[in-house]
Amino acid sequence: MERRGLLYIVSAPSGTGKTTLCKQIVHIVPNLWHSVSCTTRQPRPGEEHGREYFFIDDRTFQEMIERQEFVEWARVYGHWYGTPRKAIADKLDQGVDVLLEIDTQGAAQIKKKFQDGIYIYILPPSLKALRTRLQMRAGDSAEEIARRLKKAREEVWSYREYYYIVRNDDLKQSLKELESIFIAERIKTKRLDIGWLEANFILDKEDKEGESP
Repeated sequence: MERRGLLYIVSAPSGTGKTTLCKQIVHIVPNLWHSVSCTTRQPRPGEEHGREYFFIDDRTFQEMIERQEFVEWARVYGHWYGTPRKAIADKLDQGVDVLLEIDTQGAAQIKKKFQDGIYIYILPPSLKALRTRLQMRAGDSAEEIARRLKKAREEVWSYREYYYIVRNDDLKQSLKELESIFIAERIKTKRLDIGWLEANFILDKEDKEGESP
């Protein structure tokens, strides 16, 4: 039986650094694909269509909802975000592990459909550090930063719905911890291919009959 891909879900308060972690971990862990979501917000400086997100308008987004093209979708900070269904299903069927970088609303929807997913929550070092990171990010007004900080205070308690916690204080250390999670999940006993085990380690009937009592 072919190995089916694993589904990893990573969430974090805005500004915690999950996008940077997700971008880098796919270059460290083999056979891992980073899903690209759709959004109705405008691109930030340096972002490209199809790389960070598929940037679409509200009408297109609603049409995709009607066609059931999203495995999850949510409205966050006044904009729609959604994860395309088909690309994920295709990758999992091909035995490729999939990384979803989504907010807590989307993760809650995914958890209802993929109970065997691996849920990872990224925390900032502190609220003060998060404020500094948001202030350094281009494109966010003071009002927007205040709104994101307020939401972060509420969202951090969502950690209880996740299986792993990574405190993103040092990027290199956080990447090591993420890599450890990905590897550990792949080698759990429940992932073992029983067919391979039987074929390689269980004696067939002729061997058993030839054994001395």
